[in-house]
Amino acid sequence: MASVYDLKPAFQNLLRPLTRALFAAGVTANQVTVAAALLSVAVGACIALFPTARWPLLVLPAFLFVRMALNAVDGLLAREHGQKSRLGAVLNEVGDVVADTALYLPFALVPGFDARLVILATLLAIITELTGLVGLQIGATRRYDGPMGKSDRAFAFGLFALLAGLGVPLAPWLTPALGLVLFLLVVTIVHRARRALAAPAHPPL
Repeated sequence: MASVYDLKPAFQNLLRPLTRALFAAGVTANQVTVAAALLSVAVGACIALFPTARWPLLVLPAFLFVRMALNAVDGLLAREHGQKSRLGAVLNEVGDVVADTALYLPFALVPGFDARLVILATLLAIITELTGLVGLQIGATRRYDGPMGKSDRAFAFGLFALLAGLGVPLAPWLTPALGLVLFLLVVTIVHRARRALAAPAHPPL
């Protein structure tokens, strides 16, 4: 299924010069992963602490792009510069879930957003990533399929934040849009599970 994640190879190509510069400066993949998670918590905290202010919502779309770049960079450092590690795998998976939760759950406090839908979307996002990891447990591969994977969620919530931050009226469209996100999250969970089950099994390493 189509997903923003499909653009990742082209995005990585643009970031390779920066990745090489960071590697030369002694920056590690794990440091980038931790930095992305900590920055996500900080941005989410701003939304939670100032739920009626527009500026945290306007900061979020730009930060989501930065977070996507950091996620790509840590992967490039790990794969192409010999920094793969078991700790890195743990930090990567846990960091993504922490970042998603920290960035999206505070929307439950923002006027105009249905808190119940936001909380449900956050829970389904966590289940989506757990379902992606199940592939590894059954001897298949880690699943990143859409249509509402990490990059797609970032696009959706970034758009919601931008429109809300610009003062666009939310009432006519926001609840149906969140409902669509929930539906696509469920589709993604089912799709990842099916793809994992259909993939050829490999013996554990």
